[in-house]
Amino acid sequence: MLGPRFFIFISEVLRQVWILAFHYRLSQEDKETLEKYFPYYSNLKPAHQKEFRHKLQLILTQKRFFARGGLDRVSAEMKVLIGATIVQVTFGYRNVWLKHFNKILIYPNTYFSNISKTYHRGEVNPRHGIIVLSWECFVRGLALDHDGVNLGIHEIAHALKLENQIQYNGESNFFNPKLWQKYSELAAQEKELLKQGEDDFFRERGAVDLHEFFAVALENFFERPDEFKSRKPELYQVLVMLLQQDPLTLRAV
Repeated sequence: MLGPRFFIFISEVLRQVWILAFHYRLSQEDKETLEKYFPYYSNLKPAHQKEFRHKLQLILTQKRFFARGGLDRVSAEMKVLIGATIVQVTFGYRNVWLKHFNKILIYPNTYFSNISKTYHRGEVNPRHGIIVLSWECFVRGLALDHDGVNLGIHEIAHALKLENQIQYNGESNFFNPKLWQKYSELAAQEKELLKQGEDDFFRERGAVDLHEFFAVALENFFERPDEFKSRKPELYQVLVMLLQQDPLTLRAV
């Protein structure tokens, strides 16, 4: 009887064939979009920029984008900037692509959920492999890149944490268990400080639960690394090791 490993292997072979046949190529306009609107990329050393572009092409080959809520179409700029956010969060892992989350839905602004009966800026649906984003909120997060609030990073962080736990797609368990345990201990302490109003570095959303804290922590890790390292050195260093990248040392200057 064929086991799950066989089907994972076949799925990976088919994925590689698809990538070879339909490989996305960044245009000059795409590269200019990165330079102009994506600070993480524009601040990288040249060698790392090349790695970034290579991974971005692979990400864009594998993801499907859908316009929702009255959005006319998904532009190349939307694909590049959202794909770049996936690359940013996963940059330390050469072979992590968030394969499970292959569909990205884009709304023009906040959207109403018939399930929660509230308006959303973004969400992640692991059951259907979907990431949902409000384009207006996504762009605001990019424009204000030092406030520790970034919708794209927030939702991709949720997807990253879930991807690590999904066992059947051949891309799980990439987080070092000991590092994750250490991170979890520190995160629980920080969440409690935040909940009790004893610390103001992270925004209040991080006090909801440990899932939200991880997403908020990554927003600050990428947008405010200097202050993060200064204010929370132990937590910052654990995230550096967990994510296998340090935004401070990746900078060109």
